[in-house]
Amino acid sequence: MAKAKKKYFDVHGPVFWPASVLIVVFIATTLIVGEPMERVFGNIQDGISNYTGWFLVIAVNVFLFFCIFVGFSKFGSIKLGGENAEPEFTKGAWFAMLFSAGMGIGVIFWGVAEPMYHFTHPPIPQEDEVLRMEQAMNFTFLHWGMHAWGIYALVGLSLAYFTFSRKLPLTIRSVFYPILKEKIYGWPGDIIDVLAVLATLFGLATSLGFGVQQVSSGLNYLLGWPDSTLTQILLILGITLIATTSVVLGINKGVKFLSELNIRVAGLFLIFMLIVGPTLFIFDSFIQNIGDYFQKFFEVSFWTEAYSRSETVGWQNSWTLFYWAWWISWSPFVGMFIARVSKGRTVREFVMGVLLVPTLLTFLWMTTFGGSGLWVEINNPGLISESVIDNVSTSLFVLLKQFPLTTITSAIGVVLVINFFVTSSDSGSLVIDSITAGGKLDAPVGQRIFWALTEGGVAAVLLVGGGLTALQTAAITTGLPFTFVLILMMYSLLKGLQKEHAMNIKSEKEADVEKYSERVKQIAEKRKTKEKV
Repeated sequence: MAKAKKKYFDVHGPVFWPASVLIVVFIATTLIVGEPMERVFGNIQDGISNYTGWFLVIAVNVFLFFCIFVGFSKFGSIKLGGENAEPEFTKGAWFAMLFSAGMGIGVIFWGVAEPMYHFTHPPIPQEDEVLRMEQAMNFTFLHWGMHAWGIYALVGLSLAYFTFSRKLPLTIRSVFYPILKEKIYGWPGDIIDVLAVLATLFGLATSLGFGVQQVSSGLNYLLGWPDSTLTQILLILGITLIATTSVVLGINKGVKFLSELNIRVAGLFLIFMLIVGPTLFIFDSFIQNIGDYFQKFFEVSFWTEAYSRSETVGWQNSWTLFYWAWWISWSPFVGMFIARVSKGRTVREFVMGVLLVPTLLTFLWMTTFGGSGLWVEINNPGLISESVIDNVSTSLFVLLKQFPLTTITSAIGVVLVINFFVTSSDSGSLVIDSITAGGKLDAPVGQRIFWALTEGGVAAVLLVGGGLTALQTAAITTGLPFTFVLILMMYSLLKGLQKEHAMNIKSEKEADVEKYSERVKQIAEKRKTKEKV
């Protein structure tokens, strides 16, 4: 009987059951309370943002600077998995999986909408049109740039190091071994993993909610299907079933294949837009946007609305603070997934790869689609901005309507969102599955199916219970407590790397002494031979 059970479920009870119960309680409460939950979600979001916003701003900056320090320090040459470890995936496949897991749905959903929204509702009031465009792209780059990937890099590097170099289970609790020692296998470790499961699930549900809203809008535009909550729930059901199939196939056959397919399709989509869109404007603005990003890096990174006018106060709550909490809540999922595919990389290679390559790809995407949207808006005021205000999820399709082959490109856009939806869902299922199985890399299929379906269920409930506000609140509510986990994670990783570096130096010295002793013996033997002669 025991073997039959383990064929379908092999859970770590102290993590699986508390997390499952809390999720069920949340779903039941949202469905029972009904429509008033939207107001509840809004009050929770405002309260957390108003009182802890400054803390999130500081924390996210510290995470990024810590990763840069570690990557370029004496620890940079440490190899994840030991000196003899070799990468499992090529760099191309590695980058594809990084981008698909970390940003996929989000960049497509917000690529046109966010710059346009910041242009029409500037966080720092500006009358000049050009300054508003620059500010719009600058804040978009802030939200999707190195700060986001710094959070992922911290979690991913910590997990990869303690899993592959220290041979601990692939689960969040393992990262805290230098602090908790054997207690990671007791209740302190269980609490950490339960928090990680909840943060991952709600962060992922937020992304899936955004994705399905865009798919629904695209199908409404292409086929005239009703863009309603019912349609969105049916789409979640259908796409979740596809994601479940990918999860069953596993990381090599399912996730890797879809990730690489996504990158190819997204690459062709990007190239098409570069060609038919305002090409020179895109390239010019891409260079200028990057320069503006670095020039105003510290000013924007530490901006907290302290001196903003009363009519603009609250902008940061809905945007920057939401993003920081969203990325933090997503970090166990993305970090664990990145860790799982990063064995054999050096610490420096890991940090450089995770921080720079996806960031530059995201910047190019945002400039191409967001910049094209701004260009259309300048030449035809209100054409894009009115659709964004009316329904954010339609912005991509309104933009594509202004260029050739609208029907084909819109269909590709829908397919791309669905594919990113699937890769996010199946990657997240594998991660949550690993955490609730006590760190096992290949938990039973039944368990993977359970979590894939649960993710879809939570996303559907959030849409029913409050739409966009509910999605944002879910990310912020789970992201805030997990921020404290990440702060401890920095300290723990630093202690681990210091010990590893010391051991490597000791090993090198011992090797040098051994070589020296061997050389002395050889010289002595030569002298003896000469004396005999």
